[in-house]
Amino acid sequence: MKKIDTFIFDLGGVLIDWNPEYVFLDEFNGDREKMQWFFDNVCTSDWNENQDAGYPMAKATEERVALFPEYESLIRMFYGRWVEMLGDAISGTVDILKKIIDSKQYKVVALTNWSSETFPIALERFEFLQWFEGIVVSGDEKTRKPFDDIYNLTLERYDITAKNSIFIDDNARNISAANNLAINGIQFKNPEQLIEDLKQFNIHL
Repeated sequence: MKKIDTFIFDLGGVLIDWNPEYVFLDEFNGDREKMQWFFDNVCTSDWNENQDAGYPMAKATEERVALFPEYESLIRMFYGRWVEMLGDAISGTVDILKKIIDSKQYKVVALTNWSSETFPIALERFEFLQWFEGIVVSGDEKTRKPFDDIYNLTLERYDITAKNSIFIDDNARNISAANNLAINGIQFKNPEQLIEDLKQFNIHL
């Protein structure tokens, strides 16, 4: 059995609910197919992740408007109404985080793909973000998951041994990248599943 001494938590989709649907589903009058087309072709996840890696949101918005002028108002909404896409804490996972921290057995840090321009909003809203020993924010580092450098930076900054750590993220791509660096990964689906998956590491919460 591996000796786990560190947890690395993703934030969005694991501890914090974030979903552009909260803004755009109304804008598309409930038509999910049209909304999905917009996300697949205009304000794409790749485009948004570029801002997570430090690209200025205002510049990215203007460039996208130039490419798709017919969608200008919707494109400007993406960051103009970003705060409305930020949902509540995922309380079940926050409870798990608290139990892990209260046990005083583990180092606990966070590694998030998040724009440095919007992360201060989350810091102000969610008190539990103060519980971490440290948070690596992709926008501050000018790189992002799933690139090796952001994982290696996290390991080095907080003196973490990869094989003794567990990384929890909702994105399979990010888990695979962590596994390639000998970090143990758990793909998050819901808090109940996370509790079950931790048992394979002899961690019972």
